[in-house]
Amino acid sequence: MEIVLNDLHTTIVGRSILHYPSLPSTMDFAKKLAGEGVGEGVVVLCDEQTEGRGRQGRKWFASPSSSILLSVVFRPTLGQLPQINMLGSLSIVHAIERLAGIKSTIKWPNDVLVDGSKVAGILMESILQAEALQAAILGVGLNVNLDVSSYPEISSIATSLSAQAGRDFNRDDVLRTLLEEMDTLYQAVKRNEDVYRRWLPHVETLGKTVRIKSGQSVEEGLAQSINPDGSITLRRADGSLVTIATGE
Repeated sequence: MEIVLNDLHTTIVGRSILHYPSLPSTMDFAKKLAGEGVGEGVVVLCDEQTEGRGRQGRKWFASPSSSILLSVVFRPTLGQLPQINMLGSLSIVHAIERLAGIKSTIKWPNDVLVDGSKVAGILMESILQAEALQAAILGVGLNVNLDVSSYPEISSIATSLSAQAGRDFNRDDVLRTLLEEMDTLYQAVKRNEDVYRRWLPHVETLGKTVRIKSGQSVEEGLAQSINPDGSITLRRADGSLVTIATGE
């Protein structure tokens, strides 16, 4: 069901918002629509996901109407693709500061943290046909009024806007702010501006010793740099360098 969000000031993102009380996965539904040729900027939004997932198929926990659960269809060029992931996390950082006056940080590659606890996560999947990029689907899960103590699986590592600010938030206000921040950053991407330079100062992973699982391999080392293509370069204990495209 298409909805109109009052006072939404965007050009591309949110030009059409499809809202459902429940979906298995906004990512899967948006990806299906993108494959069928739906326009750029379409948002698939739901109050509850029955099969929501994060990276590497991990389950996403959210009680009904407690969170922002959405996916957006983008149609960038292949060269712009890495910045779609970046604008996802950076738009959340900006939205949290606007809404709650709270500083948050980005944990490479796709988590947003407040005081070390996860408040949001993003997921990006692409549609390729004959090696040509057709669409990029950006999924967002943002804990708004979620009571994380209700979920023992995540209670020690997750938080929510309400827990951090000590008050509940209107989800429409959160949605509007988030979509406006996404739209502003996507306009910058379309103009070939360097969103990477805006994103990088918010990434808290740099300079830390990290352990990253990528496929079947595990690498550990000091996060030496995070590169414009979104990859991370680690310095191993023996001094050698390794660059990893994505990981955990």
